[in-house]
Amino acid sequence: MEFFCYHRDRPGSLPLREELLEEHWSYMDRYAKEMIARGPTFADDGDTPTGSVHIVDLPNPAAARAFAFDEPGYQAGVYQDVLLRRWRNLLGHTMWDFPGGLVGGDRYLVLGLGLGTGQTTDAAPLPNTDELIAYGPLLSDDGTTWLGTAALVQAPDPDTARATLAPDHHDHIEVHAWQCGGRR
Repeated sequence: MEFFCYHRDRPGSLPLREELLEEHWSYMDRYAKEMIARGPTFADDGDTPTGSVHIVDLPNPAAARAFAFDEPGYQAGVYQDVLLRRWRNLLGHTMWDFPGGLVGGDRYLVLGLGLGTGQTTDAAPLPNTDELIAYGPLLSDDGTTWLGTAALVQAPDPDTARATLAPDHHDHIEVHAWQCGGRR
């Protein structure tokens, strides 16, 4: 089962985040084989971290909750909240397979929350996959109800990234600067 996990930083937690960086990476190293994509989001200045995205393939929702809430930064209070949802990898590959490579170009997390219609699949057609690093629906715990869409995309600017998701299929669309994460 695939899961999308987005830890959002608590305001003022940057010093604690930086202090725990090696612990965070060591923790994530334990999930290297299960990782589909990972990396930090950033404020508009492009330098200040605002969160941490992880898309992982785990055996069940309990394992996903343990992954999200045992993370050292979460345990220490770095994050103000966590979005954890079942996810479906519509591209069928990991960020390491992205033809554009792991560095270069502007990259974004595009997160669209659903309209609450209870539909069973993402209503939006799959966009041009050349710019997509990861793409899939956010689902209920049992995987049957569509709750939104999460995409990691390479785009020239936030507005182009936002256009990855159809606005009429989502209540709210967020766009965050993002970069591929992990040890280099």
